[in-house]
Amino acid sequence: MPIFRTLLAMVLFTLGASALNAEETRNVDVRFAAGTSQATLSDAITGYDSVLYRVGAEAGQTMRVALSASNGATYFNVYAPGRGPGDEALATGQTTQPLNDWTGTLPGSGEYTVSVYMMRSAARRNERSDFTINISVDGATGARVEGDFADGLAGGPDFFEVKVSGGGSLNMRVSASASAPVVTRLSNGQNVRNLGCRMSEGGRWCRIATLADPGFEGWASGDFLIEGTGAAQPSSPPQADAQSSAGGMEQRVRFDAGSNGVELTGSLAPGETRRYVIGASSGQDLYVRVAPRGTPISYQIFNPDRTFLLDQMTSDREYRGQLWQSGDHVIEVINRTNGAADYNIIIGIE
Repeated sequence: MPIFRTLLAMVLFTLGASALNAEETRNVDVRFAAGTSQATLSDAITGYDSVLYRVGAEAGQTMRVALSASNGATYFNVYAPGRGPGDEALATGQTTQPLNDWTGTLPGSGEYTVSVYMMRSAARRNERSDFTINISVDGATGARVEGDFADGLAGGPDFFEVKVSGGGSLNMRVSASASAPVVTRLSNGQNVRNLGCRMSEGGRWCRIATLADPGFEGWASGDFLIEGTGAAQPSSPPQADAQSSAGGMEQRVRFDAGSNGVELTGSLAPGETRRYVIGASSGQDLYVRVAPRGTPISYQIFNPDRTFLLDQMTSDREYRGQLWQSGDHVIEVINRTNGAADYNIIIGIE
């Protein structure tokens, strides 16, 4: 019996140590607000946890990463496209002067990874660190893509297919920016020709052309483009109703008497969405603010005809704008993180 109890104690100790040192790695796609070149994000890690921030940039541009943390054992590493934790880092916050503040010229084009972690001594004690990180990418891109990692920008498939959630549509814009004027709206499932991609506002934007008359050419966010075919007709036309995305929930928004706004709370599991439906008229002004209690999440707004009023953007930017259709508008909040997301949402109509 003593031997059995000793072995049991050893097993329990091992299991306890494994649970204590369980490692969670969260991936966050960094997108800059339209017309800007930087983003500030706040989060927290405990023990061996880490957060991987992914941001697109091109060769010759200048990236700056600055980290401020409550725990002095918190640092970051910057990895070039195609590399990540375990590979050689492009920069380490431990060796910068001042600490955790790095600026450098980028050697290639593609998606860079910034890993935030705690040193093993603090991680072993399961310490916590609350931190804020600022990531910026400055400098104009060249006339053509240089140092393209794995042909991800200048190369790629001949055709893309539009892939948006909730049966919405995708804005084709004059230039590679979420603030650029809209050329036309593309149906979910529609195939378009790939004319080459560039990095802008932290993500991939692709120059595309429609396959059927009337012909249009412009730019669209690569977040909503997957490899397609040369078929001219969309494989799934826009939905005419307000059905939620798979795994999503829907809630009708109503204001109290005499009020023109409301604040609601919500919680989303990883990959889950919630849609807020609100009736409004053309010419009215809509205000939306999503405030997560932790890692930034995303949201998008649909017009009554299910075209985009607002392409998907992160919760660090609020929306104010005039409506140009009458009927039920839909605000969809999306949790693309690897953890649960609690948030508040403020919606106002004037």
